[in-house]
Amino acid sequence: MQNPFSSFFLGGFECADHINRSGERVNLLENTQHHLRVEEDYKLLIDIGINSVREGICWSSVEVSPGIYNFSEVLNRIKIAEKLGIQQIWDLIHFGYPDDLSPTHPKFCERFTLLCVEFVKFYTQHSTQRLMIVPINEISFLSWFSGDVRGTVPFLEKCGWDVKYHLCKAAILGIKAIREEDPSSLIILVEPLIKVHQNGLVSDEKIFQINEYQFEAADMISGRICPELGGSNDLFDILGVNYYWNCQWVEGGETVYWPDALNARVPLRKLLFGAFLRYEKPIFISETGHFGEGRVEWLQEISSECQSVIKAGIPFWGVCIYPVTDRPNWDNLSEYSNCGIFDLDEQGNRIPHLEYIKELKDQQLYFEDLLVKLI
Repeated sequence: MQNPFSSFFLGGFECADHINRSGERVNLLENTQHHLRVEEDYKLLIDIGINSVREGICWSSVEVSPGIYNFSEVLNRIKIAEKLGIQQIWDLIHFGYPDDLSPTHPKFCERFTLLCVEFVKFYTQHSTQRLMIVPINEISFLSWFSGDVRGTVPFLEKCGWDVKYHLCKAAILGIKAIREEDPSSLIILVEPLIKVHQNGLVSDEKIFQINEYQFEAADMISGRICPELGGSNDLFDILGVNYYWNCQWVEGGETVYWPDALNARVPLRKLLFGAFLRYEKPIFISETGHFGEGRVEWLQEISSECQSVIKAGIPFWGVCIYPVTDRPNWDNLSEYSNCGIFDLDEQGNRIPHLEYIKELKDQQLYFEDLLVKLI
């Protein structure tokens, strides 16, 4: 399979639509005004040289009643992308569900499968692009967030495995429905990439087991575990991994901080090698970015690690900078993170982080040259 992405660097737009710890519906698509400024946002990316983006449909918004959908806002984004030549990757679940659903609800799989079918029908009618789709974003994180630490629906503790099992069941059924409706679609599995470090109090075998938890969702979908769910290695085409500064931590303790003056962190390239060798699928970084003044240095380090992976001959296809625009804190929507390619003022205007953009342009040129040399 050839690299399907239109540019090596991609841009990701925040589209979380879950219910937060205060019981309030979050819709970062609206909070960042991307739904209103999509043409402006795409043109800003084109100016940087980014032509491929991650988007989300916001299931909680498009399903206006059970089995009834309004994709008009999604259609607007598709039309603008078609006009400007932007390639889109679509998340169906990005942490949120309709008000009457949760992953363990008896109707969840049925409703999600119907959503998959109806979205594919809608998409093929209105887009000329090959469908690239993430059925459920970060199952591992979502199951922990909602099943272990009461972060969102169904607000549970010590139930992460149960939530993960049901999300994977839905993902498998949804993928099969997508493939039946559109056999040419590309299925992208997106999961966190983490490293838990030894704290000196548990055995090495236990640390190994803890690090294996991050692969359980992909293992279920690929049929390695829980075969009763019907998983298969053929159910996804591309592996996306989300990696941030806080994706490495000491078991039961603090993040292994970055910048890493003590060289305590495991190099990203080693984590990428491991993920590729486990599934033998083309791989890309589906989310990465940093905050404040560290954005440029983080991008430099990520780029250097990815160059090593490419030079090793692994089919590594790109880096998605996430998010394109700054975003608010899920549990405090008045608090922003200064983490985008563009920060936001009080009116939602896009304020470019000039040093970040310059570094991004420089890295794009380097990767373009590197990939040409390796062909």
